Amino acid sequence: MNWNKLTEENQLEEIKQESYNQPVMILKHSTTCSISATALARLERAWKDEEAKDLKPYYLDLLKLRPISNKIAQEFDVEHESPQVLIIKNGKSVYDASHFDIRFDEIVSQL
Repeated sequence: MNWNKLTEENQLEEIKQESYNQPVMILKHSTTCSISATALARLERAWKDEEAKDLKPYYLDLLKLRPISNKIAQEFDVEHESPQVLIIKNGKSVYDASHFDIRFDEIVSQL
């Protein structure tokens, strides 16, 4: 799985623009949370490039970059959770899940 790092707030505007051409996934990950680590590992183990070929995945270390996480909640009108995955299409969040509801099969069903 090839993560794109989300490290700058201005990337959110780029993500919105990208989402008009292809769906974008944002994973907000807490590096000190065991649930977050498990959700990340499960997602990475289940990931199949051929099923998610059109999906561009972004990874946010929300402990280091909490202001960006807060901006995501505001920009995409979702309640902050950790871990959390969002699918962005046409500039809007069309799907979000958190904790053990983060599942590859559910993500690809949104594409």
